Amino acid sequence: MIAIVDGGSTKCDWVILKASGEEILRTVTTGFNPNNTAAHLIPIEINKNKELGAIREEIKHLFFYGSGCGLEENCQIVQKHLQQVFQKAQILVKEDLIGAAYAAYRGKPTMVCILGTGSNSCYFDGKDIKVELPSLGFMLGDEGSGSAMGKRIVKNFFMKKLPPSLEREFRKEYPELNIELLLKKMYQEDMVNAYFAKFNKFVARWKDHPFIQNLIYEEFKNYIEFQLLPYSEVKDAEINFIGSIAYVYGDILKTVTAHYNLNFGIIVQRPIINLVQYHVENIFPTLNTKK
Repeated sequence: MIAIVDGGSTKCDWVILKASGEEILRTVTTGFNPNNTAAHLIPIEINKNKELGAIREEIKHLFFYGSGCGLEENCQIVQKHLQQVFQKAQILVKEDLIGAAYAAYRGKPTMVCILGTGSNSCYFDGKDIKVELPSLGFMLGDEGSGSAMGKRIVKNFFMKKLPPSLEREFRKEYPELNIELLLKKMYQEDMVNAYFAKFNKFVARWKDHPFIQNLIYEEFKNYIEFQLLPYSEVKDAEINFIGSIAYVYGDILKTVTAHYNLNFGIIVQRPIINLVQYHVENIFPTLNTKK
């Protein structure tokens, strides 16, 4: 069996297939990002999934495309801990940008834009991936992401910038939230990016409110300014987006993209489907699955 994983900070989508391409299992686990998650939690979270546990000895190849895996050191950390679970598998760990490029490509050069819990970008011509910019992570980067939207709404709440009606709704939605809890989550617990991304539910619920619309618009402008415009290819390439944030706020994203006169392409909500198709067509034929 062969496993293909789209690994985000919030959740991981898993598809298990036979070498023939026949799907055996599709499941989800908690996400993990080596920049924000203690490494020892990786096998613990995977082992909570009984479906994966039942077939882990049968998996011979595992392809994992994960957020936070842009550094070779992080790839090795994730590979090591995946190996603890899937002991008989040959495991390949690559950054989520590569998986996104495979999922977003439609036969012509594209800017690949990840907008999920975190954010990233690259240029893909169908053969080579060009990464012009570093990923600065949750603290300095991740513009346009779910965690960035969450940080914005939380900051506006505590600094009393929300309109009164939104402030009342926010307090009703998160009655337990106070500055002590916020600081504890920020400085004493793991996966702080995923914690802030949870507040995006509020942003999504009120996305038609003028204040929230402007918040989203400005955050997407940040993404384009910092993660797309530095690429010389951006004006000519198709701009394709990957992830739940792009999907939920697609109309606003199209408006912002038009503001910069960019060539809006497609939004892929869950790249795992396209990613599986790419592997079946291009990678499976090269594998030795008889071992």
